[in-house]
Amino acid sequence: MNNQKIALTIAGSDPTGGAGFQADLKTFHALGVYGISIPTALTAQNTGGVVDVKEIDPDFFSFQINTLLLDSHPDALKTGMLFTSEIVKIVTEKFKTFNLGNLVIDPVRSSTSGVSLMEEDVLETIKKDLLPIAKVITPNISEASDLTGLEIKNEDDMKKAAITLYHLGPEAVIITGGHLQGKAIDILFDGADFLSLEQDRLEGEFHGTGCVFSSAITACLALDYGINEAFIKAKEFVWKAMKTAVIVGKGMKILNV
Repeated sequence: MNNQKIALTIAGSDPTGGAGFQADLKTFHALGVYGISIPTALTAQNTGGVVDVKEIDPDFFSFQINTLLLDSHPDALKTGMLFTSEIVKIVTEKFKTFNLGNLVIDPVRSSTSGVSLMEEDVLETIKKDLLPIAKVITPNISEASDLTGLEIKNEDDMKKAAITLYHLGPEAVIITGGHLQGKAIDILFDGADFLSLEQDRLEGEFHGTGCVFSSAITACLALDYGINEAFIKAKEFVWKAMKTAVIVGKGMKILNV
């Protein structure tokens, strides 16, 4: 009997391999999960940043999902870059049609270099359609602030934002605080308790930390870990990948996954 666990990433393409579905697939593989993928958008980018974005045709995007999921059933899946509300609605519909579970939402709003990776109305569509069916959402503090309208300056603010996001429907909320001053603190809220994890901050600019973190969470859920254990393992995985990050261009470092 084949007990191979499968994880699906629905995300944008990153030619550097440092983020997007390429980084997700590498992370799945590193954690012992077989990765399958469906691109939502193509990007022209390098380690210096994103230059341009081209959306995948929605009808073809839908056809990709149908074709893949009629054949394979992932044990967990994650969404990354969702460029339009139409793409979000298709993902929501297919999640229900194919009776999927363990949905991890990484609400990617902009690139590290500041280029927008979603149209204006997408965040509201994610809040309305995707959050109520999600296992966990993994925003950074900027994305959490955009989703809640709250200003986040410290760990207490992160907790307030996590509670607000929890009430939008996901089973759990993880907010990553790597952009705050001081130590890198991430928090998990499951509706009852908080779990905070911190690491010393590493020097340098890193590309794709959010993608790798959310895909590590996804892989752990596919392997039947509980959300707390998935959180701990993913945090450790990203830390190690950052400590051994590689230089493949003139810009940001790429996590060594």
